[in-house]
Amino acid sequence: MNLSSLARQLLLAIALPIVLLVLWWFISANNTSPFWPSLETIFKAFPTTWTADRIMADIMPSLARLALGYGLALIIGVALGTLIGLNRTVRALLEPALEFLRAIPPPVLVPIIALFVGYSGWTGKIAAIALGCLWPILLNTVEGVRGLDEVLVDTSRTYRFRKPTYFYQVVLRGSSPQVATGARQALSLGVIMMVISELFAADNGLGAAIVQAQRSFAIPQMWTGIILLGVIGFLLSVIFRVVEHRALAWYRGLRQSERGS
Repeated sequence: MNLSSLARQLLLAIALPIVLLVLWWFISANNTSPFWPSLETIFKAFPTTWTADRIMADIMPSLARLALGYGLALIIGVALGTLIGLNRTVRALLEPALEFLRAIPPPVLVPIIALFVGYSGWTGKIAAIALGCLWPILLNTVEGVRGLDEVLVDTSRTYRFRKPTYFYQVVLRGSSPQVATGARQALSLGVIMMVISELFAADNGLGAAIVQAQRSFAIPQMWTGIILLGVIGFLLSVIFRVVEHRALAWYRGLRQSERGS
């Protein structure tokens, strides 16, 4: 991807948010409601609300818990999904249970996790994020392994690939587009679970800061937290797409060559 293409995609990504912010600015300019402050008032509250100390006390712990929970879900989801996808008997046995668990909304798991591991420390919050992120990664990995190219699998068997080589070059590479799809879905769920997990007995974190501002009727400060949460989600999505673009460059080249032929 060259710089002009990257700049064009970035411009398209931020065009609509900029338009919406401009509309919000003019629509709310003369608003006197304490619950719907003007965007100008919200922007003025940013420097005093999100100081360096608040960033270290609230935002960094949230991002750290998100990274740990998401990373844990990625490792477990890819490992279990690969094992289930490679074994038809195990897949047939577990598929109904997996579909049942996938249908349960992840936020429902938060109070259940609190019952078993508590919610005063990081463990419960990381577990909630990991469980929320797990199912998209796990199920997409299973589908990716199930959909491996049969010609590629037969060729690897003919050439008697060693198990590590077969696992890495055939299974992981072949299923990586589906895994990336699940990981992208899980990232957005992870941000949601990060906030929800901080609404229960949390003394720090972005979600806890938003709730504390709402309870103390600091409405502009509450809106700054909501906007900041959206910005963080957008930046995480951009980072993921850049990593995905580099990691799956071989796949895009393969698809382009197939279309060209």
